[in-house]
Amino acid sequence: MIDFLNALVVFANFVFIPGLAYGAQLALGALGVTLIYGILRFSNFAHGDLMAFGTMITILVTWWLTGMGVSFGPMPTALLALPIGILGAVAMALLIDRLVFRFYRTQKSAGIVFVMASVGVMFVLNGIVRLVIGPNEQRFADGERFLVTVRGFREWSGLAEGLAIRLPVVITLVVAVIVVAALFWFLQYSRTGKAMRAYSDNEDLALLSGINPDRVVAVTWIIAAALATIAGVLYGLDKSFRPFTYFQLLLPIFAAAIVGGIGQPLGAIAGGFVIAFSEVTLTYAYKRVLEYLGFEPAGLVQLLSTEYKFAISFVILVLVLLIRPTGIFKGRVL
Repeated sequence: MIDFLNALVVFANFVFIPGLAYGAQLALGALGVTLIYGILRFSNFAHGDLMAFGTMITILVTWWLTGMGVSFGPMPTALLALPIGILGAVAMALLIDRLVFRFYRTQKSAGIVFVMASVGVMFVLNGIVRLVIGPNEQRFADGERFLVTVRGFREWSGLAEGLAIRLPVVITLVVAVIVVAALFWFLQYSRTGKAMRAYSDNEDLALLSGINPDRVVAVTWIIAAALATIAGVLYGLDKSFRPFTYFQLLLPIFAAAIVGGIGQPLGAIAGGFVIAFSEVTLTYAYKRVLEYLGFEPAGLVQLLSTEYKFAISFVILVLVLLIRPTGIFKGRVL
């Protein structure tokens, strides 16, 4: 029994808890992608770099606050800077829409034109972020690191293995629950949320009903930029910030949105956790878990190297597009 509990603790430390936090971060990112696709009807390839842009502003404000001697006690100072990061990302998203996407909307351009324009925006944003903060890894998490420490858990439980619960993981889960609940309330019950859903279902009927399309587009960008910044900051607090990593996150975020059913907010959340747990479970070495369960594996028992982490998202994405292109929650087909 003790060995089984030790195996559970190891599994929780290296698979379940990291998968839960990573899934919440991907879900928030995928919600932004699916909102843009559902309402503006194009795949925004600049979403990952919009995450990086909002996170960069948050980091710069965090450094300024800590330089002024301001802190948030045991919590990361980045949470104080997050609203300014969101405002910066919102301003950038609205500026991009005004300068780039609005022109193509008035021209009633095909969806592929929007996608190609978003690729251009992606490279511009990536360049701005690298120019301002540099291409190297940046760590900005301060405050308490652990809510439950390995030593504390060992002393409390008497087990050989200790459970570690980091504060950024708990913050990620709590913030994700609050943000998702607020978003669903907004979409279901607010006047603007209902207008957005009507615009998404049938644009022509929505216009005949007197819905202001410019307002719907602006609110969509505001929500998507806010979700991108929150997801980016939570990911940076949990791991670290590096512009290229956020560029790479675009693949699992899109995979999450498509697996869940693009255009379906619930699907984005489910897809985020499917992708996250697939990546974590397939790249973890299960040797210690199996040893506690009575097996004696000769190797690491790792199905795939961590280098193939993002390839897993790609494979899942391709399989879903081939087998069930509408995704789990029957979203739109790309």
